[in-house]
Amino acid sequence: MIHVAAKVLLGPVIYAQAQRVRATALELPEPTGPREGTVGAGEAKLRLLVAGDSSAAGVGARTQDDALALPLARALAQRLDGAVRWQLIAQTGLTSEGLLHTLMHGHVHPADVAVIVIGVNDITREIPLAQALRKRDEIAAWLRTRIGVRHVVFPSVPEMERFPALPQPLAWLAGKLARRNNEAQARWAATKSGVSHAPMDGATRREWMAEDGFHPAPPLYAHVAERLAHHLREQVLRDDARKEPIRHSNHARGTP
Repeated sequence: MIHVAAKVLLGPVIYAQAQRVRATALELPEPTGPREGTVGAGEAKLRLLVAGDSSAAGVGARTQDDALALPLARALAQRLDGAVRWQLIAQTGLTSEGLLHTLMHGHVHPADVAVIVIGVNDITREIPLAQALRKRDEIAAWLRTRIGVRHVVFPSVPEMERFPALPQPLAWLAGKLARRNNEAQARWAATKSGVSHAPMDGATRREWMAEDGFHPAPPLYAHVAERLAHHLREQVLRDDARKEPIRHSNHARGTP
């Protein structure tokens, strides 16, 4: 495979670049603000969980108002013409395995749909793709069986070759690995009931990146929130409505 050959031929250069990026990277804080709540008016139409790594947490935004989870909840409330209850569980640096551990040992409210933003740290830490996908499979299974999630969405990882913080040829290799991840995740999700892959092709723009050159800035978060809301409304909630309405009553374990 070409990325394997590139790592062999360009290994010393890529390793040096990666070490330099880690040593000089600007560390941005996670945004302030609540990590759960209710948005929209009227009847509660949906319970939403957003979970994952620093991008799920909203690093690159100052507050949760300009991050991912809260804008996504607002976009869904507008599309559904009702209230959306939302919860965010995210932490900088999490891999797929780390997120599974965090969910299993955290206080996760019942939810109807979950958006899992994960994968970049699997790539940067060189976790084998098959291993990462197994952990994502375990995440989806745990969410469905333990907290009643009806559908789990895994957005694609960003086009890492467009990250301003990454020099060439490191950026080229990161982009190649990101595409490999996305293609494998899409194939895996297609075989699973209640799981989908949400492509984000073309979303990563240099002018929409935060000052660290690695995380989204608010315009990119807003764009991704709108695309995820469209994916959920058109490909998930519409299909669910044909089968069984989303439950609006309290779950046995309580409602946030």
